[in-house]
Amino acid sequence: MRLDFVTLFPEIIHAVMGCSILGRAQEANLIQVRTADPRDFAYDRHRSVDDRPYGGGPGMLIRVEPVALAVRSLRLPKGAAIVLTDPAGDRFDAKAARTLAKKPAVAFLCGHYEGFDHRVEELLATHVFSVGDFVVTGGEVPALLMADAIARHLPGVLGDSGSLEIDSFAQGGLSGPQYTRPPDFEGMHVPEVLLSGNHAEVERWRREQALIRTRERRPDLAEP
Repeated sequence: MRLDFVTLFPEIIHAVMGCSILGRAQEANLIQVRTADPRDFAYDRHRSVDDRPYGGGPGMLIRVEPVALAVRSLRLPKGAAIVLTDPAGDRFDAKAARTLAKKPAVAFLCGHYEGFDHRVEELLATHVFSVGDFVVTGGEVPALLMADAIARHLPGVLGDSGSLEIDSFAQGGLSGPQYTRPPDFEGMHVPEVLLSGNHAEVERWRREQALIRTRERRPDLAEP
């Protein structure tokens, strides 16, 4: 699968995507990461890509022309998704990650300043997603969050595919707490059931804890 990024800061993308699980996934050719910098498609010698908004107002907008040229330079395959990162977009969630993981490629449009000329969304984007009700200085971090969530659903990316089954939101709710050695740390003990070797009881405990956590922290996800 290809994960492409249209960004003014490609070094951010390659630094993060080259690490840990995602780096190994690239080495195994499970994912391919490409970037396109709109500055490379600017018309002036200063490589400027922004301009003042029509009608006035603070800040600058990224112009549509260099972004469109950058996207077209990627030569995305048929059926690819083009995701614009925007606080005004739909909330990105686990279902969206699973859906996008089925695409042959996903390209992210990473905004800066006051965002993009709206024609970028109208002309290019197939999806507009937000990662939360807040604003950050650039679209790279939200795009990387989404790319990571998508990549985890690709076969072979995770060392143990069973990890997906116990993730929060995999079954609609949150996952419960987990423990490892030592069994006692500063008087804080691992629950006895997890040390019992009784797999049926362990599984029952985990389901109960997951339900408790979901009801306490995300009651909107809990079954009525």
